[in-house]
Amino acid sequence: MENLRAYIESGVLELYVLGDLSAEETLQVEEIASRYQEVRDEIASIEQAMEQYALNNAVEPPIDVEQKLFDKLGLNIYEEVFETADNYINEPKIVRLDGSDGKVKTLRYALVACVALLVISVAALFVTYNKLSDANTQIASLNLDKQKFAGVVSQLEYDNKGLSNIAEMAESKEWATIRMQGQPISPNSKMNVYWNKKDKSVLINHLAMDLPKADAEHEYQLWALVNGKPVSLGVFGKSDSTAKDAIIKMQSIQEAQAFAVTLEPMGGSVNPTMEKLTVMGGV
Repeated sequence: MENLRAYIESGVLELYVLGDLSAEETLQVEEIASRYQEVRDEIASIEQAMEQYALNNAVEPPIDVEQKLFDKLGLNIYEEVFETADNYINEPKIVRLDGSDGKVKTLRYALVACVALLVISVAALFVTYNKLSDANTQIASLNLDKQKFAGVVSQLEYDNKGLSNIAEMAESKEWATIRMQGQPISPNSKMNVYWNKKDKSVLINHLAMDLPKADAEHEYQLWALVNGKPVSLGVFGKSDSTAKDAIIKMQSIQEAQAFAVTLEPMGGSVNPTMEKLTVMGGV
């Protein structure tokens, strides 16, 4: 059985000894115990520990508790019995309950054992609860690590796809790479545009894009400069983990002398906002 030690330390054996398991759970423990000596030894150890605990913590109950118990049972305590034959014949025979017959002593131990078992049950449940809490914490941590790992794998797949596409375009003479540099509003920005000389398609590369993050009310718009006039090629989001593809296809353009990107309101603009010109590059 895998994780036998974890099963033994789970607290289920303590609950079994205390009789706090369901019939089905009890049968399961007994079936496992029949197969593993370690489990049988642990059960015996728990039983011995509980018995020793009860003996070590045995206390004498107050006299009034004892009297109330006997009154509840409909019994009376007498200090002596009738010794004469007449009394023996004419009166009910009363046997001292606090004498050598051990009944009182047995009841006392039974009460002490019940209290001890209750204390042990509470302790076992507390230990089990703490272990379950720790287990839940570990599971939550593992789930978080799994999500992080999945995110890393997804990002690696995303990057690999983009790099493969870029490599294929770099080897092809049909594609022209336009490297756009940052403008005064954002000098450190950069971005690449790929223009197919044959079918006139236009692609942008998220992996080679370094633009400031746009707010929720704005997005970037790509423009082609054709004979001195700007032509919109579509809008796109900033290069980040939310991008669905490394390479994004924009609108095709038959000819262009330059490409540029501006920051525009969501949905794009009819004409570029020149004070928001972010990057630009000539063909």
